Amino acid sequence: MQCFSSDAYTAVLPAGHPFPMDKFAQSARMIRDEKIAEVIDPGTIAERDLLRIHTPAYIDSIRTGNYNALTALRLGLPWHSTINTRSRAATAGTLCAARAALRDGISANLAGGTHHAFADRGEGYCVFNDVAVAIHALRLDEPLLQCMVIDLDAHQGNGTAALFIGDANVFTYSLHVGKNYPSRKELSTLDVEVSRFAGAGEYFDRLTTTMPDAFARFEPDLVFYNAGVDVHEDDRFGQMKLSTHDMAERDRLVLKLTRGAHVPTVVVYGGGYNRAPGMTAQLHVQTINIAASFDAC
Repeated sequence: MQCFSSDAYTAVLPAGHPFPMDKFAQSARMIRDEKIAEVIDPGTIAERDLLRIHTPAYIDSIRTGNYNALTALRLGLPWHSTINTRSRAATAGTLCAARAALRDGISANLAGGTHHAFADRGEGYCVFNDVAVAIHALRLDEPLLQCMVIDLDAHQGNGTAALFIGDANVFTYSLHVGKNYPSRKELSTLDVEVSRFAGAGEYFDRLTTTMPDAFARFEPDLVFYNAGVDVHEDDRFGQMKLSTHDMAERDRLVLKLTRGAHVPTVVVYGGGYNRAPGMTAQLHVQTINIAASFDAC
């Protein structure tokens, strides 16, 4: 299985910032060292690809650091030039992974899932909406490509939902804590809410009674799986109570569904802010390890 990552995935943040920027390098190193998958540098995203989703003024504000008012308020990432280079590289990673998945069946970006980014602003540590950029780039060759976003990050993918509202060829599925960030939700094709601090029982009941049916009805040509690890019981912000074992079962359930139907699948990281040092990276690696086991499907 091909995975995409580069040194550019790590940006400079102030000491003590809650975003675990080191998880990208840590997880990529583990995946290489353990020979879980091939890791390839995706380069950077083309300006024309960003412009299909984001406004020129917003793209320029990320390049220069002159954040517009909404981004300055909501993004949560103090500007540094590496924020721009990191976000462009990570967006390229999702597009490269999508093309690899269409060719090989499954692939992953060792970042991405920045689902709070809107056309004209960033929110919640999300700068560019990598999945939306990838979908629109792929449509140049396949205009009717049916894409499903299975978003299992603990937070609703509000930016992705807004960018594809009314788009019959994109199904946005989001399972998230109802009373958690973002306070104002957008309308996904299907939103599935769980209660704060939901455990495995409630979580899997809601997932298994909604996701397979949505998948079967939509019949996607390509799936983007946002495998956010902020659903873990020790996460700072996720407000869920899944164990490490539960999360492995979640990943297997999703990938058995998509790869069992021979639907190409792109795995992206999503969020994760575990209290234990290094645990966020380990949880992401667990997901990639499970994904690699479906490589031959």
